[in-house]
Amino acid sequence: MTEITQRTIRALLVDDHALFREAVTGALRGVPDLNVEACGSIREALAILEKGGFDLVLLDHDLGNERASQFLPAARQAGFDGAVLIVTAWVSDTEARRLMRQGAAGIFLKEAPLASLVESIRTVASGGQWLEGRFQHAGEEGPAKEEGAGVPNFNERQRKVLRLVLAGLSNKEIAWRLQISESYVKAIMQRLFEKTGVRTRGQLVRVVFEQYEDQL
Repeated sequence: MTEITQRTIRALLVDDHALFREAVTGALRGVPDLNVEACGSIREALAILEKGGFDLVLLDHDLGNERASQFLPAARQAGFDGAVLIVTAWVSDTEARRLMRQGAAGIFLKEAPLASLVESIRTVASGGQWLEGRFQHAGEEGPAKEEGAGVPNFNERQRKVLRLVLAGLSNKEIAWRLQISESYVKAIMQRLFEKTGVRTRGQLVRVVFEQYEDQL
């Protein structure tokens, strides 16, 4: 009987949380067909990928001062032609669609068990796609007016709030300045988080300066 040798998948885990990075890397190294390395930033990842030989990148969406949407075009430009699986605790539907348009092979949520992560790695490395739950339609092309080439459409009220956020005002100060309730400001902020794919005020400021300042 001919023995079939299982192909080893070489993957790079990119995550800025050392505990998660070390725990997951250690666990995945115990899987016979996986060879996993890890780093904590996009800059490190690009340098490692230059050496070649990687089939797959497991990429966190929120890397502190960096985001997954910055890595994807940079990796392609650097010559990486392998698959990229987004491994994240949270990402908005808008950002998920953007990442899929950029070429991500799927989105995996960190709340899922290790066995599912192994399955997703094998699926994506073999050319498949992995999209969980509410992200099932993220790979489909949405209406042009909704996404507008991946750029959120801010209404006038949202622009006013954004300008004041960038000026450093608190929700209470914004409410006073615009003569609206503080709860309304909080609702607008939540909508802005969803549209830009961020979770904190600091991330919102950074992303707006980097990507959407021309809309204000």
